[in-house]
Amino acid sequence: MNQYVYRRKIAKLTKQLFRNRPEEYAIPNNKVTIGWPAYDEKEILSVLDSILDLRISQGPKVLEFEKMLAEYIGRRYAVAVNSGSSANLLALATLLEAKKIKPGDEVIVPATTFSAVAAPILHLGLIPVYVDVEKKSWNIDPLEIKKAIAKKTRAIMVVHSFGNPADMQKITAIAKRHKLIVIEDCCEAHGAMIGKRKVGSFGELATMSFYVAHNITTGEGGAVFTNNRQYNDILRSLREFGRLPAKITQGKRFSFSDNILKNYDARYVTARLGYNVRMTDIAASLGVVQLKKLDQLNARRLKIVGQQQKLFSKYNKYFQTPEVRRNTMHSFYGYCILVKKNNKFTRKEFAWYLEKNGIETRSFFDGCLPDQPIFRKLPHKTIGQLPIARKLRDTALFIGCHPALNKNHVNHVRRVIDNFFKIKKA
Repeated sequence: MNQYVYRRKIAKLTKQLFRNRPEEYAIPNNKVTIGWPAYDEKEILSVLDSILDLRISQGPKVLEFEKMLAEYIGRRYAVAVNSGSSANLLALATLLEAKKIKPGDEVIVPATTFSAVAAPILHLGLIPVYVDVEKKSWNIDPLEIKKAIAKKTRAIMVVHSFGNPADMQKITAIAKRHKLIVIEDCCEAHGAMIGKRKVGSFGELATMSFYVAHNITTGEGGAVFTNNRQYNDILRSLREFGRLPAKITQGKRFSFSDNILKNYDARYVTARLGYNVRMTDIAASLGVVQLKKLDQLNARRLKIVGQQQKLFSKYNKYFQTPEVRRNTMHSFYGYCILVKKNNKFTRKEFAWYLEKNGIETRSFFDGCLPDQPIFRKLPHKTIGQLPIARKLRDTALFIGCHPALNKNHVNHVRRVIDNFFKIKKA
């Protein structure tokens, strides 16, 4: 019996497993999680093909995934890596390598975001400049960006928080006026849109993460997007030890020569200090199937969010949720809630009640980054007192709106929150 017969049998059994025992792969009722692997037999079989073809490191599946990603976002190039953090690191390192920025230069970032935005800036000897976020959208505030621009400012790192598009029209206009580079962090913004354009298509560089809790996943993984051919070549070199890009070395073994190396194998010429942050074909095999489902998965998220919005609007005296700018599509990695100041309960009390009743909560990323212990100690600048960022630090949280959640989960959230307010007699 040849391998293709066995593969057909495996495919048939895998499909039956998912279809006949779906409860084993579903989120348990009354457990409202933020992250859950949302895949079926299609992803399993895609990964299995790579394993059976002995393609477990970077290979053809990565190239296929990159091509699909670039087309989906609307960019010429996508470079797949092993995480969103690595994507941010490579994006900034590429600017250093291209001499668009140098150690000691400043990068403007929102104060309210995840550590993986600021950490690569510091790793590369750059200075993060923290600015406040908007009062309603909780995205980086263009007015605060203007205040932050100084002699050493070279770039603005925009984060589309939780998939809510930032005001790219104003931000790109500011950047153009002051000759600054815009990097978009779209790590939680898969499929989010401004007008007819996907986020990630506005900056010179953009990044994305495919962590397990995100809108689509490769388990761990990330990507960098650009339209710039030079950046693309540098990204591909940095991703793999700093070697010469594959397009230079392909078909040119033993052809590299300089003053010292003569007829050297071009595949093993180290042109720059690089990293090893490659994506594997196993991860990309998940990604190529997941990306085809992204719009459908996002539609399910939006349906769940619509139900959650009705619930929280009932208690809008106690909660604020983020404003979504007109003509944009928020892709909702999570559903964010700010607990307004009141004499009935605190965020801690509310979060603990949800957790005890099976509703997972998380803080609004890292709150206000310059207040985190490690970032207090490291070089940085802050613009103003960051009142909105610090308010979010102290009062905000988010819950899940995962596409695997069903009607029972949504009803459970409703019952739990209604019961909470009955107890508080609010």
